[in-house]
Amino acid sequence: MSFSEIRKFLKQMQSEDNLKKDVTSSATADDVALIAQKLGYNFSGDDLLRFNGQTVDKVTVRKVDHPGEYH
Repeated sequence: MSFSEIRKFLKQMQSEDNLKKDVTSSATADDVALIAQKLGYNFSGDDLLRFNGQTVDKVTVRKVDHPGEYH
């Protein structure tokens, strides 16, 4: 797991509107991780969920619990 990779990705996301739109419209942490992997970052959806609550510049990662979601 590499939180440094997540931090780098979030910084890039803040400077690229299309990337930000793709990330904010993603349904799951795995979807976000796949976007990041296509750009050369190495982290999983689980890593991103473990990053929950942390802030990079102006972005705070938050896990959203959806009604009816199974854990």
